[in-house]
Amino acid sequence: MNKLTQSLANAVTPRFHYAWVVVGVTFLVLLCSAGIRATPSVMILPLEQEFGWNRSTISVVISVNIALYGLIGPFSAAAMQRFGIRRVVLGALVLLASGTALSTLMHMPWHMLLSWGLLVGAGTGVAANTLGATIVSRWFEARRGFAMGLLTASAATGQMVFLPLMASMVGAYGWRSVAFLVSAVALLAIPLVWLLLPESPAAIGQKMVGQTSEINEDAASKKNPLAIAFGALRSSVRMPDFWLLFFSFFVCGLSTNGYIGTQFIAMCNDYGINEVGGASILAAMGMLDLVGTTLSGWLSDRYNPRVLLFWYYGLRGVALIFLPYAFGLQYYGLAIFAIFYGLDWIATVPPTVRLANDVFGRLAAPVVFGWIVAGHQLGAATATTLAGYMRATLGNYTLSSILMGSACLVGAVMVLRIKGHKATPLPAAA
Repeated sequence: MNKLTQSLANAVTPRFHYAWVVVGVTFLVLLCSAGIRATPSVMILPLEQEFGWNRSTISVVISVNIALYGLIGPFSAAAMQRFGIRRVVLGALVLLASGTALSTLMHMPWHMLLSWGLLVGAGTGVAANTLGATIVSRWFEARRGFAMGLLTASAATGQMVFLPLMASMVGAYGWRSVAFLVSAVALLAIPLVWLLLPESPAAIGQKMVGQTSEINEDAASKKNPLAIAFGALRSSVRMPDFWLLFFSFFVCGLSTNGYIGTQFIAMCNDYGINEVGGASILAAMGMLDLVGTTLSGWLSDRYNPRVLLFWYYGLRGVALIFLPYAFGLQYYGLAIFAIFYGLDWIATVPPTVRLANDVFGRLAAPVVFGWIVAGHQLGAATATTLAGYMRATLGNYTLSSILMGSACLVGAVMVLRIKGHKATPLPAAA
């Protein structure tokens, strides 16, 4: 632990816990990662124009990025147990900075696969919701839902901050300027993590937020991260709640960053709305989601998370089915869609994390949640590939929107079957 971290920890008053500094640093890391994840959505059209790649080819590469982003999750959570949060996050930021910078040299699809698909996909897989779940599990006994809501909202904030700027830069300076921008942002986050992110409250002589009794600290595991991740998977797959959470999050990924997050700007272009206009609408939805997801975290501390998820998936499904018709209603149609979809965009994360903690226990939940996030990103990769193919063959996104919305309605029914009670927790990795 460095001297700056200790001095800041000593400076906090009993009314302000250092955990909120940790949340702030983690929020910035996740915000940077969210901005980088959103970058391909403003690159689809420029890459088509410069290299002649069709939308289906680009969508396949983006789907590899999205799938790897999810599949890395459980292993990154396990690596944080084995090697520590700070080291793993610093490694992820280096991958993000190098992958995005190298992409400026690409001129063939496999170059994009290497840079954006593999390097950036792996980096964003670490700086993702599993990082938020790990931070919340280590630092919060109370107010977990609110803290997770704030961290989840970083994705919306990243989109709100970066998308309009990136769309403008693409028009003025070309897509390479955007790649350099997000690479620089990742580099700037490195010193903040190094200086301000301790491993746990005990490392700075504090207790968790809301801790009223002694809790055994998570000792660094001596197991290989692969053994930790697959051990958690073997234990959790025997529980029906795991599969309900996994497939509901598959639907979540299908209907959010896999579809709207990747294809919306290109969809707007089909209706005569340019890249800056489409990015501005996405940014507005991001601002709404900042409110919706933070509120969802607050609600998750107080109400049945299954009921919350039912409403979130149900309303999202209705909004997506309405989307193709919203473009025909001028701007007020898109405004209606943006309000309903934006408030609901990733509001599903806090109640899902709460259910994971209830079912699998505080120590095992971050790794198991990593596997659940893998389901989310497999759904997202499926949506990206499917929507790109259907757009290339049908010439529009109408059927894609209806399919995604219908999947959400099925997910709304599925989540009601999650027991969500305090089950016997899985053993912590040793």
